[in-house]
Amino acid sequence: MAAQTMTYRDGLYQAMRQAMAEHSNTVIFGQGVDDHKGIFGTTTDLQKEYGADRVFDTPLAEEAMTGVAVGMAMNGLYPINTHIRADFVLLAMNQIINLAAKYRYMFGGRFQVPMLIRMVVGRSWGQGAQHSQSLQSLFAHIPGLTVIMPSHPRRILDSYAYAVGKWPNPVLSIEHRLMYDLAFDMEGETSNSDTSTPFDSFRVRQGKDVTVVATSIMVLEALRAADHLSKAAGIECEVIDLHCLSHPTRALVLESVRKTGRLVVADTSWRPFGTGAEVCRWICEENPALLKSPAVTVGMAPSPCPTAKVLEDIYYPNLTTLSDTIATTVTGRKDHGIPLPNEQSMADIYKRFKGPF
Repeated sequence: MAAQTMTYRDGLYQAMRQAMAEHSNTVIFGQGVDDHKGIFGTTTDLQKEYGADRVFDTPLAEEAMTGVAVGMAMNGLYPINTHIRADFVLLAMNQIINLAAKYRYMFGGRFQVPMLIRMVVGRSWGQGAQHSQSLQSLFAHIPGLTVIMPSHPRRILDSYAYAVGKWPNPVLSIEHRLMYDLAFDMEGETSNSDTSTPFDSFRVRQGKDVTVVATSIMVLEALRAADHLSKAAGIECEVIDLHCLSHPTRALVLESVRKTGRLVVADTSWRPFGTGAEVCRWICEENPALLKSPAVTVGMAPSPCPTAKVLEDIYYPNLTTLSDTIATTVTGRKDHGIPLPNEQSMADIYKRFKGPF
């Protein structure tokens, strides 16, 4: 029997449809949700099925519409606000940080603000400096916000259902556009997980030589690098999908580093003050003696994203970069001599993105 698979896109669509079907108070809105392309196919025809009062387009007024979402959440509705670019959420920072994140605390728990904000990040076809930023560290810094970065359709289905049905706080989900068309194996996907809730971190590969903590699409890159290094040099990587940046399973990461003695953190954003720095902080504060060698972080070049593809390929870390970093960390030598994979652009490997919507 062929393995059951699901694309990232279909996972998102099923999660949206399930939320609408199982919770009559759920509404979905954002620029393009009722378009025939439906936010990359994740909300297609939901307006026809559930009506324009529950699925509707919005004007170019991100702060105003996020304020509407906060009001909805405080009055019994569950709003799902979508953004085709994470950068657009910057226009709603006041509503998200000063209101949604704080109301439950400021009013002693009398008010809750359960809501989901979906935003898309990542490269392809020249997104440039204002349409490609991966801003998870900015949001994860704020108490009261829950920030997730699903790397698999199973994470989407479980986390979104948990957010809509049980979680009383605002959730910001960061989806990577290069994974939308990728088909994932759904059979036994969580067999190696160490999770008690869908927001926890996941161990997605066992290993003994180095711990690789990754986010979003870098989880997939870490698994590709682990496969290559296992075959090329017998290096066995333990890969952990951090998944929820605001509520990480720190004990899982510490236990893994205690076993391997080495740490590489691969993120989709810039390194300074980012996810890698935070994971390294846990080790430094808990027990720096766990490390046999210095921890290493991998991320985007410290610059706004270039538009030209040839520069974009240099800007983003790739399979070769990550494999080389892991090999150097394990061997302790930059001239490790381990053959590295020939890397194509991630946009060529995962998806040939053809247009803005």
